[in-house]
Amino acid sequence: MVTVVTASDLVNVNQLNFIASQEDEAKVWCEELFSLSSNLLSHNLNRDHSLLKAFVRLTLQPNAEGRIPVKNIVRLFSSDRKRVENSLENCKLPYGRGDSIKLEDFTPEIYRSFLESLCPRPELSSIFKLQGWGDRTLTLDQMTDFINNKQRDPRLNEILYPPLRPAQTHSVMERHQQDQDQLKKGLISLQALSSYLSSDENGIIPPEKLDQSEDMSFPLSHYIINSSHNTYLTAGQLAGSSSVEMYRQVLLAGCRCVELDVWKGRTAEEEPVITHGFTMTSEIPFKEVLEAIAECAFKTSPFPVILSFENHVDSSKQQAKMAEYCQSIFGDALLIDPLDKYPLEAGVPLPSPQELMGKILIKNKKSHKPSANTDTKRLVDLAANQSHESASPSNNTGAEHTGSGLQLFDVYKRRTVDEESMRMKTCLTLILTEMEAESEEEDDDEDDDGKKGSAEREAVATEEMSTLVNYVQPTKFNSFEASKKAARCHHMSSFVETKALEHLTKTPVEFVEYNKSQLSRIYPKGTRVDSSNFMPQLFWNAGCQLVALNYQTIDLSMQLNLFMFEYNGRSGYRLKPEFMRRPDKHFDPFAENTVDGIVANTLSVKVISGQFLTEKRVGVYVEADMFGLPADTRRKALKTKTSQNNNAVNPVWDEEPIVFKKVILPTLASLRIAAFEEGGKFIGHRIIPVSAIRPGYRYISLRNEKNQSLVLPAVFVYIEVKDYVPDTFADVIEALSNPIRYVNLLEQRSKQLAALTLEDGEEDSHTEDEADTCAERKADLKPAPQENGLSPTPGHAGHTPITTTPKASAANQQAATTEAAKPAAKSEDLVVSVLIGECSHVAINRLFFS
Repeated sequence: MVTVVTASDLVNVNQLNFIASQEDEAKVWCEELFSLSSNLLSHNLNRDHSLLKAFVRLTLQPNAEGRIPVKNIVRLFSSDRKRVENSLENCKLPYGRGDSIKLEDFTPEIYRSFLESLCPRPELSSIFKLQGWGDRTLTLDQMTDFINNKQRDPRLNEILYPPLRPAQTHSVMERHQQDQDQLKKGLISLQALSSYLSSDENGIIPPEKLDQSEDMSFPLSHYIINSSHNTYLTAGQLAGSSSVEMYRQVLLAGCRCVELDVWKGRTAEEEPVITHGFTMTSEIPFKEVLEAIAECAFKTSPFPVILSFENHVDSSKQQAKMAEYCQSIFGDALLIDPLDKYPLEAGVPLPSPQELMGKILIKNKKSHKPSANTDTKRLVDLAANQSHESASPSNNTGAEHTGSGLQLFDVYKRRTVDEESMRMKTCLTLILTEMEAESEEEDDDEDDDGKKGSAEREAVATEEMSTLVNYVQPTKFNSFEASKKAARCHHMSSFVETKALEHLTKTPVEFVEYNKSQLSRIYPKGTRVDSSNFMPQLFWNAGCQLVALNYQTIDLSMQLNLFMFEYNGRSGYRLKPEFMRRPDKHFDPFAENTVDGIVANTLSVKVISGQFLTEKRVGVYVEADMFGLPADTRRKALKTKTSQNNNAVNPVWDEEPIVFKKVILPTLASLRIAAFEEGGKFIGHRIIPVSAIRPGYRYISLRNEKNQSLVLPAVFVYIEVKDYVPDTFADVIEALSNPIRYVNLLEQRSKQLAALTLEDGEEDSHTEDEADTCAERKADLKPAPQENGLSPTPGHAGHTPITTTPKASAANQQAATTEAAKPAAKSEDLVVSVLIGECSHVAINRLFFS
């Protein structure tokens, strides 16, 4: 049997079951269907293929007569029926309300003509005019310059990624030029340019960034790892269903760390269960969860999966069952013994994802010594007793339990519950949940020194479970200094978001240093009972690896997470920047200046137009956000005006670009482009890493909030990205880009300064020199500003200001004569001197980091 799962999100899934006559045939179908559904390029189609996808959808939905109903075309493209009908009429196709079109009449060529009529693109003609080309054609050399100067990423190394030559441009344009005779003449049409801009060659992200392109041979602590919190939940934290299917969906989405809250089963079979303790969420069998994990652990990514156990099973028998299930279900995939190269000793780094491929790691406490009965302990025990007894079989449906002056009623057996008691239970649950969240990181085991932890909540780990723990051993966090001194890389700590934020605020550099060698897990605070998420960017900036989010809630935080791990082959691992890994580098996440060894970027975004943003007749607008370091983050940095005339089919904006002058850390920065209806309703968005974004004229195909591609909506933009240059070096960079102009400018300035040092009797010769060069100067250069910032006053040709100087002494005259005998410094030498003295660091950065 083959089961095909479809869903609009990770929670609401539908299943279709198919029966195959042979097992081998079923396997082939499974492999091919999964390959199609997980293909990264199919999730990043270029603009041309997206429009073609809409065409195929129309042709695959004919009516009973095998024709395409006009109403299907209207429904797909726009609610403006008149606009669609006029476009169909222009293509000489049936356009009436009840009409339909023959499949053979609706060819791809006719379809493209229909789109050109429905969504005219005047801004493409404007590009021709802006570049100074002809009205309808450009030469092959002009197209080559356009690709190299506008579309090429200037951050690329020119040796590894050389600019295109005209012959290469000709080869590219052969795929886009319909009139090949015109191409033979060396001419490129507007149609060919439009086709090129919507093709694979012009995607907003380089295809190689989608594949696994990052080095996976560094220690595990050098990666940001896709992580889930309370993976089993499908809704809020206090009530709702738990689901085994969530583990399948989360793993298939690329998650590499899932959480299992395991509790003692109260049935006669004594099977451990997974649920959210002290709440009204349902239970699911522990064994079924392991089977789901084994089924899907390595379908999307071959790199290691971490099972984060929160073990509340206080039965040695059931813990033994847990260990047995782990070994029998996972088999050789379960890593029990540490690798020979990486013993569990001080100073030994963690193994790499490459060395742990296909392995499952267990995070569970190895040992725990109970502490004194604090108030927290008594409160937890009270709630635990009530929760466990209410879940166990009992004939006494009206029993009440009293402890410490608080009463909890059995809500699972009673049909009606006293209102006051229900409020007390809810209040107590909230208190316990918050206490659980605030103290989990303090509740972890100590290291091998054997010190006691604080309030005990998790059960003591039995020997069977302890033997399964190796490279992800939770320990109580004392201080960054103590962790550094112990140097046990296999020890890790969990931090609730509030505690992690406190560490990040008070000791940011130390937090980054800790994360270079040890794992840290950040999880939502307990008061997020609606399963909302914190912003993961906060902790990625500090190098935290396991930033765990509620996958069932697709808010902006989760959307950032989905886009972050879409790259590097959806492996679930993203390599941290080098300076966040090297022991000799120190990084402050709150840095506002450029980081040593990292070339900051300058990014400019101009929103030009939109296409098919919504089928409704409403005005639309576009926003731009930047996420990254605190100094890089800018929310709603750009908001265009609302499109006029309720035009959502082809709105055009003529507004100034938004410039992000200095993006300090491009490798952790992301640009978000989002479209909205005029009332603020979300249409779609796209989040793109700054380090991978391509400059030039680009289409940005939009996604919905669940990161699913929207076929038609797109935004057409012009992007400029380059290495950041401080204002003090702007002139130097200008000299590098236009050295001839810079030499002429220096010569002009030299002659202007020479006028201030003229001796008596020298005016005439200098006047002649001025007259000889005046015409050349006017042709080549604008007059340079004087030292006070004012332009020189225009005068008669050859006029030179005269200054009166005192008569020089004999000694001074002799010195002047000697100085005059020296050969004059050449302007070219001056340029070289300036460039060497002022921008050596720019050259070094380009050499090593481009």
